Amino acid sequence: MNIPAIQSALEALVIPATQRTLGSEKAVQNISQNSDGLHIDLQFGFPVAHIGSDIANLVQEAVFAQIGETDIHLSIHTDIATHKVQPGIQTIKGVKNIIAVASGKGGVGKSTTTANLATAMAKMGARVGVLDADLYGPSQPTMLGVAERKPDQKSQKLIPVTADNGIQVMSIGFLVDTDQAVVWRGPMLSQALQQLLFQSEWDDLDYLFIDLPPGTGDIQLTLSQKIPVTGSVVVTTPQDIALIDARKAIDMFHKVNIPIFGVLENMSVHICSNCGHSEAIFGSDGGKNLAAKLNVPLLGQLPLSLPVREAMDNGTATALFEQQPQIEAVYTQAAFQLALAVSDKGKDFSSRFPKIVVE
Repeated sequence: MNIPAIQSALEALVIPATQRTLGSEKAVQNISQNSDGLHIDLQFGFPVAHIGSDIANLVQEAVFAQIGETDIHLSIHTDIATHKVQPGIQTIKGVKNIIAVASGKGGVGKSTTTANLATAMAKMGARVGVLDADLYGPSQPTMLGVAERKPDQKSQKLIPVTADNGIQVMSIGFLVDTDQAVVWRGPMLSQALQQLLFQSEWDDLDYLFIDLPPGTGDIQLTLSQKIPVTGSVVVTTPQDIALIDARKAIDMFHKVNIPIFGVLENMSVHICSNCGHSEAIFGSDGGKNLAAKLNVPLLGQLPLSLPVREAMDNGTATALFEQQPQIEAVYTQAAFQLALAVSDKGKDFSSRFPKIVVE
């Protein structure tokens, strides 16, 4: 059996929903012929559970084209690395990559986008967490269906609440009365954010999404100076007013040296649940044009949808994906583009080196 020819054929395969190949991603780890058939091991630096069956079909076709029909034992797994963050900031135990989700303006669906991106990433096979950093208006516990739960404590650390879909969630909403206003000045907000992040016992997360409050104030400054951020996503609507503030959020990330993985255009089109008519209520392609102007990727154009609103109010994001495959496809594609962008960043090797203390 010509193993090198099989390897070459496999490395030429294009990964579904991308322009990458198995060869460019160094995904082919092992090919061996055993008595029970051909064994192939593939490894990816991003989650691929949503395209696993497509990859398997491509591998089968490529192998059959080389040697004819044979028994194939295919193993597909991921090894998501810890990627670089701001210089001089240490990564957090139990968290490989932190993704900040921001908007310059409130009301553009940033928290909804965070919850659904996290849900999509979890369904793709990643270990995912959400930190609700909108301390004045925490909404992630409701959106992820864990509002009635409380975090446990162990060894003076908080144990994040785990949603039914496996997402680990931490929010100030677990610790204060939901009907009580949080009347705090900037330093208290910054301290609370750091405590929620650093004093939580995160369990081996590939991606931690931080749902930021609107604006470019104290929370965002703390994020850039104290928290190891792999990169950010900016959420906007196509509306001109929202785009003005989205530019400010992008400018802020540029100034504090946090890379922007892309722009997500939310509420890009409304589809009538009765007749199916689509209408661009907030304008057309505003986020797309902003991404092109600023030379950052457009990760997706997300719909203004009644089922999405209902799912967020009811904390049923997983059921939303099961019942609305078109909506699931949009969020999954956006999450996949985000995972690919993270995988392209340089890896962080700081944990392999001892700390040097000068006395």
